[in-house]
Amino acid sequence: MKPIETISNFLKNIQKKLFKNLKESLGPLSEKQKKLIKVLELIRIEEYVTYNRGFRGRPEDDRQILARSFIAKAVYNIPKTNQLREQLLADHSLRQICGWDSIFDIPSESTFSRAFAEFSKIELPQKVHKSLIEYFFSDQLIGHISRDSTAIEAREKPVKAKLKLVKKKKRGRPKKGEIRVKPLSRLEKQQSMTLEEMLNDLPANCDVGNKTDSKGYKKSWTGYKLHIDSADGDIPISCILTSASVHDSQVAIPLAETTNQRVTNLYDLMDAAYDSPIIKEHSKKLNHIPIIDINPRRNKELRMAIKSENKAERLLNIANPSKTRYNERSGVERVNGRLKDEFGGRNIRVKGPAKVMAHLMFGIIVLTVDQLIRFVT
Repeated sequence: MKPIETISNFLKNIQKKLFKNLKESLGPLSEKQKKLIKVLELIRIEEYVTYNRGFRGRPEDDRQILARSFIAKAVYNIPKTNQLREQLLADHSLRQICGWDSIFDIPSESTFSRAFAEFSKIELPQKVHKSLIEYFFSDQLIGHISRDSTAIEAREKPVKAKLKLVKKKKRGRPKKGEIRVKPLSRLEKQQSMTLEEMLNDLPANCDVGNKTDSKGYKKSWTGYKLHIDSADGDIPISCILTSASVHDSQVAIPLAETTNQRVTNLYDLMDAAYDSPIIKEHSKKLNHIPIIDINPRRNKELRMAIKSENKAERLLNIANPSKTRYNERSGVERVNGRLKDEFGGRNIRVKGPAKVMAHLMFGIIVLTVDQLIRFVT
């Protein structure tokens, strides 16, 4: 059965059976509650959570129900855990959908926090999202993968960078017979590294990032960067979290490798930040066609020529059909915007890269399911 038919049949069963039964027991359902039910039924997050029973001592609160609650937190765009708990106490229908029968069954705020820390440690939302993408897209051919990053502001102090002892470069020309070896950049090192080595090499601590927007204004923020590969239809395929100061180009190859393990695509669409021969060559090695905006810093002749032109017109050496394809890259920007505006990406209240990534990935899961359902409806 094709994935799109699976979603269609799933929605029909939800409408005919589950919604009808829930209306009889819970009363009329709001649109948010209906969306939550669809997401929970499609991803089945409880199947990814192990719940050990029978041990001595006080039993743990059901981690499966807590995992469903964090999905509800993303659907409702609730910023804080205590607000999620208050919502569960006040909303009988929401409480029943998550799995609690009584308000007395809802655990304390500290229990929610401990459970979230556990989910972050085992990378629960990342595993759920990966399985979701592989199930629906592993045997599909995707036209375009759009690559970009977005600033993630965090409420924590930036980690001070460790000072490295760097030997001063020798001044003047090298002596006769002397060979001076230039240290390899991160991009150059990645050419011979495995995916795991590349991911471990990327900084992920909170620090300060700087970025120039499309209007030329400089922006600074404290926190992280979320790097996203998005497929046609605004569906996020893979995500990597780094420090805010990490340049986009340094994450292009590990992000491409992660995406390549999950889906098969034809074109890689990237803006001028990724304009590097190494990135282009790597894209071709994956049997993809790279369409990358030209960075004017690499081409002096273009600096004056492109001041009055838009980004698409910078692709001066690419045929018109490729310019049209490049315009599809706006899909990843819509993913960034929806994640921040609708699914909690703008309200980060947790600290540390593992927890921040978990918070964002719960939102990515809901966004992915929402886009999949849009294809059918």
